[in-house]
Amino acid sequence: MAPRDPEATKARIFDAATAEFAQYGIAGARVDRIARQAQANKQLIYAYFGDKQQLFHRVLERTMLILAEAVTDNIEDLDTWIDQHIDYHRAHPELLRLLQWEALELGPDHATAGELRAGRYAAKRDSIVAAQHKGLIRPDMPPGYVLNALMSLINHPLAVPQVRDFVLGPDADPEELRTWVKDSIRRILAPPP
Repeated sequence: MAPRDPEATKARIFDAATAEFAQYGIAGARVDRIARQAQANKQLIYAYFGDKQQLFHRVLERTMLILAEAVTDNIEDLDTWIDQHIDYHRAHPELLRLLQWEALELGPDHATAGELRAGRYAAKRDSIVAAQHKGLIRPDMPPGYVLNALMSLINHPLAVPQVRDFVLGPDADPEELRTWVKDSIRRILAPPP
């Protein structure tokens, strides 16, 4: 029998839990299914991560850290910033689904990684402030509102694809949507002439 590898087991649990929570949310997720998919003992999951809600928090935090490592914070290269976020969310739809489940089942008072997450968003706002000081983004727009608008334009069509399909049609070209999003963001943020 091969020796147990706790890190490999945790990685399998994270992968299985990510898929389970993205599909069913917290209330609908089943630790039995996660254990079966991860080829892990259910009691081991509780020992490593605590209860189901604690596991959800750990999964969402890990997923957000992966996003933070995969995309740039430098908004000065706006096209790269937009492209990386769109590409990431297209390749990893589970993150937006997890965020939706967090909103539906936990609400803002019980958000995952509160201080750490707030710090990440503060860094993104700081990047917007720096771009404003360099004249790359309109200086009259509050950075938090700018960031919220950017995330909304990028994430909404990916988070609620059924709405996107009703509005644009099910055969809408995703690259045309990307071009439109980029153009819209440039127009919103363009400094005055």
